[in-house]
Amino acid sequence: MKLSPYITELLREKSGNEIRLSRDCEMLALDVESVTGEHIGVNTMKRLLGFIADERTPRISTLDVIARYLGFANWEALRMVDENSSNSSFDDRDEYLACYLEKDQQVVISYPPNRSVIIENMGDNHFRVIESENSKLLKGDLLTLTHIVRHYPLLVSEVIRDGRSLGAFTAGKAQGIDFELL
Repeated sequence: MKLSPYITELLREKSGNEIRLSRDCEMLALDVESVTGEHIGVNTMKRLLGFIADERTPRISTLDVIARYLGFANWEALRMVDENSSNSSFDDRDEYLACYLEKDQQVVISYPPNRSVIIENMGDNHFRVIESENSKLLKGDLLTLTHIVRHYPLLVSEVIRDGRSLGAFTAGKAQGIDFELL
C-alpha cells in the first residue's frame, strides 16, 4: 500500500523534508520516532512512500503512528481527512484549500473549549494571525498551512513568531475546528 499524495504532502510539510529520494525516508523515519517516540522501519517508510514496490497492507499500528506524527488521534481520523480532501472541491463549504482563498481574505477559526483566531491570507499558503483569543497562537504570528477543514484539526506546518520558527502547530486536536470566511 502506498500513501496518498495528500498524506505524503502532509509528511513533507511536517518533516520539512522533500522526500524525493529513497534516503529521505531515513530522515523521515527518524523524525517520526523523535516526535512520537515510536519506531517505523526505514523499509516500511520506503514502501509506504512508493520507493519500494510492495502491495502488502501495513499494520494499523504503523498507520496510527503516522497519523499521530501528523497530529491526528489515529489512522481512521487521518483517513477521513484524506478522503475529504480528494472528494471535495473549493465549493464544498467544509474544506478550503489555502491557495484558493483570496489574498487578504480573513478566516475566523474556532475550536474548543473557547479558542479562536482570525487569520489573514498573505498568499502562497502563508497567513498572519490578526486576532487571537485563548490560543497559543499570538497576534502577529506567521503561519504556513494548506487546508482548512471543518471538524478536523488545523495543521499548521510552521509558525514564525518574532522572526523565529516555532515549528509545526496543531489546533483542535480533540474535536476539530470550525471556521468562517470574513
